[in-house]
Amino acid sequence: MKRRNADISPDEIFAESSNLSRFNTSQFEGRIEKPISKRTFLGTVILLFLVFGTLAGRLWYLQIRNGQTYTEISENNRLHHVPVFAERGVIFDRNGEKLAWNIPNQENQDFSLREYAPIPGLAHVVGYVNYPAKDSSGFYYQNYFEGKAGIEKSLDSILRGQNGIKISETDALGNLLSESVIENPVPGENVRLSIDSRIQSKLYTTMEELASRVDFAGGSAVMMNVQTGEILALTNYPEYDNRAFSLGDDLELIEKVLSSRDSPLLNRAIAGVYTPGSIVKPYIGIGALNEQVITPEKKILSTGQIVIPNPYDPDNPSIFKDFKAQGWVDLSDALAVSSNIYFYEIGGGFENQPGIGIEKIGEYMRAFGFGKETGLDLGFEEDGVIPSPVWKEQNFEDGIWRIGDTYHTAIGQYGTQVTPIQVAGAVAAIANGGLVFKPTLLRSDGMTAMIDHTVDVPQPYFEEIRKGMRQAVTDGLATGLNVPYVEIAAKTGTAEVGISKTRVNAWVTGFFPYQNPKYAFVVLMEKGPSDNQIGGVYVVRTVLDWMVINTPEYFNL
Repeated sequence: MKRRNADISPDEIFAESSNLSRFNTSQFEGRIEKPISKRTFLGTVILLFLVFGTLAGRLWYLQIRNGQTYTEISENNRLHHVPVFAERGVIFDRNGEKLAWNIPNQENQDFSLREYAPIPGLAHVVGYVNYPAKDSSGFYYQNYFEGKAGIEKSLDSILRGQNGIKISETDALGNLLSESVIENPVPGENVRLSIDSRIQSKLYTTMEELASRVDFAGGSAVMMNVQTGEILALTNYPEYDNRAFSLGDDLELIEKVLSSRDSPLLNRAIAGVYTPGSIVKPYIGIGALNEQVITPEKKILSTGQIVIPNPYDPDNPSIFKDFKAQGWVDLSDALAVSSNIYFYEIGGGFENQPGIGIEKIGEYMRAFGFGKETGLDLGFEEDGVIPSPVWKEQNFEDGIWRIGDTYHTAIGQYGTQVTPIQVAGAVAAIANGGLVFKPTLLRSDGMTAMIDHTVDVPQPYFEEIRKGMRQAVTDGLATGLNVPYVEIAAKTGTAEVGISKTRVNAWVTGFFPYQNPKYAFVVLMEKGPSDNQIGGVYVVRTVLDWMVINTPEYFNL
């Protein structure tokens, strides 16, 4: 009798396997499984424990120890701080005319656009702004308006105001859920300029017309209140479109302006330096009076030229010419007809007539504001140049100062360089008896602007210079300004430009009324043909004729 649970022999198993036709040993069929060892099992358990322990520790670090920090970060990821842009201050002219203001917000626009009055001649004074800008993610990396030129730049801190802040809440998909203002914006302050935009515009269009007709490269004009230092007009031709520069979208127009040889971006009134020519003669004259090298009545003979012997080459003397032989002229005559000989002699001396010399010429020029910035509240100014022996030594290989250099400096030639705003301040000081202002473009409502200094010269000497400038209008080189409605005193100047001397700068400067001066003016027409006879006088006469009809308040004094 066989046992029910008898052992099975291995041979029987192998025998059975050999009888299976589809028995696949490569798939572990027929193999005996070996149990996992205790060591392997223990290692696996330890590894799993370490993994889950690390995760638990990290969870504790994030949720418990630094939970508050990460909660705030999470909140900030869905709560965005967005600037609420302050409204920029409005710029007005002296009469309340808007020159720059804001266009109200449109849909999907966070800030107002800046608008500028379409009045010719204002671009260099008003300037323009750059707008706030976003990055590719839609966040503002520049969250303010940036003044880039003119008053927009120089008074940017006043006009800008202070932005507010609002918080916007978004969901995980970036959709806006809610928003609220947590800090209200503070609008910028409005600014009222001393500029009369009517006069400014008329000066510009008159210069533009003359430049087109006669072929001047450009021009600049300044009108100033000699009793307060306020600037009534300060304009340059050509100018640029300040609205286009703010928007920055018309790249073709911007590139055309940037590459123009006529330099439309140059504020010629404050940053253009020019050879002044004969308009410096009043300052040489007042210096000669104060140094007592002449009296107002002293006459000097102009034969048309001065001849200085050359000790090294007697056959080639140095000759310094006048426009023509003027005969015997005193100070008033010399200013009226602009005698070069007279100012050569009182500046550098000749024979028995002493001159004040180059050092005193520089001293009196600087006293009237030449050679340094005026401090006008408009930004960058050029200093200009007053030639001197030191200047020549520093700038020329042959640095020897000669008498001819003094002669040429005394009539505003050689290396002399001035800006129109300096000329305006200087002639205002002649008109008001020696007050050199720090001029301003802000309306002062009758208050006197800051006085930089006072020229220490007796008042009778100022009167002598004013008399000569009046004579220039009644029967001298500025008779084009001899108008019936106001007495004007003036001085013209023509300065040769370049080596070929085929181009000149045409100047006129002066003041009115003669007996009780209130307004000074200067006009420069730049690089016109040397044979042209129409220049600054034409511009002033045209504008004054217009003013007496359209702005008569400037003559009802």
